[in-house]
Amino acid sequence: MEPINDFFSFLSSLLWGWPMVILLLGTHVFLTFRLGIPQRKLLTGIRLSVRKDPGAKGDVSQFGALATALAATIGTGNIVGVATAVALGGPGAVLWCWLTGIFGMSTKYAEGLLAVKYRVKGSDGHTYGGPMYALERGLNMKWLAILFAIFTALASFGIGCTVQANSIALLASETFAIPTWVVGLFICILTASVILGGVKAIARVCTVFVPFMAALYVIGCIVILIMNSSYVWPAIELIVQSAFNPSAAGGGFVGATVMMAARYGIARGLFSNESGMGSAPIVAAAAQTRNPVRQALVSSTGTFWDTVVICALTGLVLVSSILAYPDISYSDGAALTKVAFSKIPYVGAPLLTFGILTFAFSTILGWSYYGECAVNYIEARRTNRFYRILYIVALFFGSIISLDIIWNIADCMNALMTIPNLVALILLSGVAARETRKYLWGNRLDEEMEE
Repeated sequence: MEPINDFFSFLSSLLWGWPMVILLLGTHVFLTFRLGIPQRKLLTGIRLSVRKDPGAKGDVSQFGALATALAATIGTGNIVGVATAVALGGPGAVLWCWLTGIFGMSTKYAEGLLAVKYRVKGSDGHTYGGPMYALERGLNMKWLAILFAIFTALASFGIGCTVQANSIALLASETFAIPTWVVGLFICILTASVILGGVKAIARVCTVFVPFMAALYVIGCIVILIMNSSYVWPAIELIVQSAFNPSAAGGGFVGATVMMAARYGIARGLFSNESGMGSAPIVAAAAQTRNPVRQALVSSTGTFWDTVVICALTGLVLVSSILAYPDISYSDGAALTKVAFSKIPYVGAPLLTFGILTFAFSTILGWSYYGECAVNYIEARRTNRFYRILYIVALFFGSIISLDIIWNIADCMNALMTIPNLVALILLSGVAARETRKYLWGNRLDEEMEE
């Protein structure tokens, strides 16, 4: 197994190297200006996300679709991933991560728009969409659509299923001394009770679960920032300065470079919010919305909450904690996060544990729907129940086995998903721009979409 693991480790580092980072960030910037800077309508998107659209076509509410997408994207990357970026790239990585989120909102906007524009109603009465439908119906590239669906299905068993179950099982075992097989069984039962009900059941759970878990984590971050209040502004200054002059960070960060800060900050930001990966538009297509732009605006808020808010708060907590407690070792991202949260008396460590557990479980729910839709696209919607059962079984095995090779394979599948999705986004950017001019800049958000 070692040679296979080494191969996928090499392939992962190759796929997620500078070419992919530049391609993704370049797409973010291109779409930002191609679409007229849709980030300006953030408040409109937030307002639409909490309002129902009576009579609109779709399976779940706009907020339900957003919550399900956030369930998949708000994960351990928001906590440990940001800490790793700081440890490897220095405090400046936080700024690059934040900027990635700002520009990434336009990509998430375009993904949501195209998902609704090219969605279809299946023979089972449900609504389906995503990059595979945009590639097939918008570009007549069925072969590339099938490849995207295959990569998505494989990724769902990796990053969305087994690795998340493994993270939960190991954390529960280390913290509460619960056998991993017991944790695995519990995860299976809990997941089955939700995903066997389909997208509507997943969305119902996520609309309650996601805001609660995110709010609790944000409150924890705010408490730490209050405790570190005298170091917050110096932390902001350090983040900005070291993004362009790493030596300003001093200490163990002197070895960092501008390229390292940018690379790790951008890469962690991209991996956290999944803008450009093509996953979130799969559920965006199921939203009850009267036209593509309304859901596009709602989808773009997902990147805002995930990266611009949660990742930025995490970064600020970590850097201010380093300044407040110089004895903290920041060479290990996970250890840095634990030390920062442990400074909250009594509840800090349990809060971090709860955050990681719930973030991982929410990712399991969101990715189960992505994988199911991908399999349905390939198999013409004949394998729903089989896929769900297989997904639940994979959760159990993910809880009890070592997953180094699965992590590397999952990273490769995520990168391979991204490439076909970027093809659709770039080649259909004219369609996205036309719809945006019509509905958004033409002040026609309340109009029904033309069939």
